[in-house]
Amino acid sequence: MANETLYLRWRSQTFDDVVGQAHVTRTLRNACRAGRVAHAYLFSGPRGTGKTSVARILAKALNCQGEGDERPCNQCDACRAISEGRYLDLIEIDGASNRGIDEIRDLREKVNFRPNQGRYKVYIIDEVHMLTREAFNALLKTLEEPPDYVIFVFATTEVWRVPATIRSRCQRFDFRPIKADLIEARLRQICEAEHYGHDDAALALIARQATGSMRDAISMLDQIVSVGEGMVTADLLREVLGTAPDEAAETLLGLVLDGNLAEALEFLEGLASEGLDMQQFVRDLLELTRALLLVRLGVQPEGVLSPEAVARLAQSARDLEVNTLRHVAGALAQAADQVRHGHLPQLPLELAMVDISGLLNRPIPHPAEAAAPVVPKAPPAVRPHALPDRQGEQRQEPATAGPVRQQEEPPSLERARKMWPKVAAKVHRRDRTLEALLRSSEPCGLEGDTLTIAFAYPFHHACLGGTEEERVLAQAVAEVLGRSLRIVRVVQAPGTAVERQADSDAAGEPKEIPVDEDPLYQVARELGGRVRVIDDGGSTDEQA
Repeated sequence: MANETLYLRWRSQTFDDVVGQAHVTRTLRNACRAGRVAHAYLFSGPRGTGKTSVARILAKALNCQGEGDERPCNQCDACRAISEGRYLDLIEIDGASNRGIDEIRDLREKVNFRPNQGRYKVYIIDEVHMLTREAFNALLKTLEEPPDYVIFVFATTEVWRVPATIRSRCQRFDFRPIKADLIEARLRQICEAEHYGHDDAALALIARQATGSMRDAISMLDQIVSVGEGMVTADLLREVLGTAPDEAAETLLGLVLDGNLAEALEFLEGLASEGLDMQQFVRDLLELTRALLLVRLGVQPEGVLSPEAVARLAQSARDLEVNTLRHVAGALAQAADQVRHGHLPQLPLELAMVDISGLLNRPIPHPAEAAAPVVPKAPPAVRPHALPDRQGEQRQEPATAGPVRQQEEPPSLERARKMWPKVAAKVHRRDRTLEALLRSSEPCGLEGDTLTIAFAYPFHHACLGGTEEERVLAQAVAEVLGRSLRIVRVVQAPGTAVERQADSDAAGEPKEIPVDEDPLYQVARELGGRVRVIDDGGSTDEQA
């Protein structure tokens, strides 16, 4: 057929042709040989992984007229008729457009007629999850006790939408996303058979872009072949699909982790101006971050990464904190969700890079305070950028005159007390409840990298027990004092609040206020609640 697309021409015709689903094809082949075929099958899995193709191969194997155990033979009349789409006893139904009860009633009536040509009448219902509830109910009885010459094969990408009453009556097979190296090998086989010029980098890029779908990969190859007039090259592929160069994700992530936020944003702007597919680029960044995390944990990442790339990752991840990589992956995953729906596709990624810089305590200088102005440049040429080596972690930071970096005055207890209102103001922007709790607290000790904060009320001390609240407070302290400190919380006096007198002398004797005068305690009473105060000895005093 002159106009037949490439993926139809290379559709799997035997069990051996199916790529990446050996756990399915082995079971079905053995069932056909032993004559132990179920009356209903449920094929579930992502798109383009071979569900409908395997259903058609199963129909061939059941009706094959060839001799021997290897079926289908693809030589007999039944096999050729199924391959050409003219076999009367193979009925393919699109569940999305034939989803009502009337269509299922029509199917139930036709099921009672015996096969016209072969031994079995095979019904393939694609996207079966689209059937209505009434249609599923109408199908139940026929599905449970069909005639012995009828086989049902259901295919779906959303198996959780298929009722349990249907799933329990079928043999279920889960099709898996196909590994990139298997897709690349299949594409190479197609190129050699079709006499297409190609390079390995282009095939590896297509395999990565396909995200486990063989059909998507072959369709992409067909598109590139049409544009390149029989040639498949990485440069042509990036031009057509808008994908970033191989080193772009590694370069950008390295700049962000190394604290070069302005250069990273400029680099991303250059890629966006060239028509970069931002959705795919965020996926590349996520894949790279995942590989970094696996290498850091001592696990060899699978995929299409070259040995050289894995070696660079191992060197870069050696001194990176696992918690840092976890936060980076979380920020990028959130950006990936927002890229699909945003009017400015690069904005979620830019915000993610700013968040990552904040998580790493990398100060962001104000343009007016920067040591040197940023001069606009043409989009930078992509170059491999080694991810930062954090061994020693004693790099010189860019000089800024902003209020965030107060390195001239080292942190001290007096300075911490003096700057505590600024800490509360920074917390106010992110968590107003936490800022209210900080009003009854003040620094009471600073030893090394540990800052001790005294809370006047046990209730306030207990409310600041969440991981997110502690992270917000630690980040605000680091921004104000210019240094990351470990926060330790204490209660100044069990069951009392400490309020410093304005006219206290140098001795600074505290004035004790009963806990029942705490504003939050008053609110609890008005709402009919109870407050339990726990002292250091573990005893409790429950007050109405």
